[in-house]
Amino acid sequence: MEWPLTGVAVVFLAAYAWPILQPSLGSTGRLWCEVVTWLTWGLFALDYVVRLVQSRDKPRFLRRHVLDLLVIVLPLLRPLRLVAMLNVLNRTAALALRGRVVVYFVGATVLIVFCAALAVLEAERPVEEAGIKTFPDALWWAITTITTVGYGDRYPVSGTGRLVAVGLMVAGIALLGVVTATFASWLVRRVEEVEATAQTVTRAQIAELSREIAELRAALGASERKDP
Repeated sequence: MEWPLTGVAVVFLAAYAWPILQPSLGSTGRLWCEVVTWLTWGLFALDYVVRLVQSRDKPRFLRRHVLDLLVIVLPLLRPLRLVAMLNVLNRTAALALRGRVVVYFVGATVLIVFCAALAVLEAERPVEEAGIKTFPDALWWAITTITTVGYGDRYPVSGTGRLVAVGLMVAGIALLGVVTATFASWLVRRVEEVEATAQTVTRAQIAELSREIAELRAALGASERKDP
């Protein structure tokens, strides 16, 4: 179900982003987007329930997927809905892009930055004293935050916006840690492969040399027996 859920996640993201990126969208359009987000949200919840039912160790599953459970049972906090969508996309990408660290890292970073910009814009736009009122400003804030630059020219002032900021900070650190660990693992594996290849070549050379020595000894022995 990973790929069908990926399609659902994309539909969810489009329905979530449209009213935020187009504030002038009419009430009918906003209603349809809200309906789509709730329907897709229901599918995310169904996915969690099915995985829980199929798990052999249910208490262990609950302990390892606490965040999944929280974003399912707390749907009223809209930014948490993006966490469920990112989780579905991450599961699919981990299967499809295994070993392609650069592609996975770039794709995950772009998606997280985009979702964080949407979430903080939705939270900050209604606040009068907020400094993030447009999507370019929100995107600029998300990029400076995830890269730990933090110029401070744009920052959230609402509680929900600050919650999004905390999530983005944690995600940035996690992505950096994953890339560093994966690169280190790849480097160690490459060194092991080179050493294994060198050992194989050395064994082959020793075997060839031993064979030549044995042939030389045999030839010398035959020559000595023929000598009167």
